[in-house]
Amino acid sequence: MGKNKIFVECHEANHFCDKAQYNEASFWEKVRLNIHLIYCRACRKYTARNIKLTKLTKNSKVQTISANDKEAMKERLQRELSGK
Repeated sequence: MGKNKIFVECHEANHFCDKAQYNEASFWEKVRLNIHLIYCRACRKYTARNIKLTKLTKNSKVQTISANDKEAMKERLQRELSGK
């Protein structure tokens, strides 16, 4: 498994895809990934799902509750569970 090998196995391609998702893949890893994607349908699907997931997380409108509200919910849940 040399570094200069152009053709890679699926597990390597998926690893390169994951690294590319976080802008951590080298130029050659991206090249090798794209060559692999030309002939591997399963990895194209994996990459498409990865891209979709990245877009969803970047564009999410997640709202969180305050620490005070969270603590109040915790206390209320504990009271309910203890039967008081």
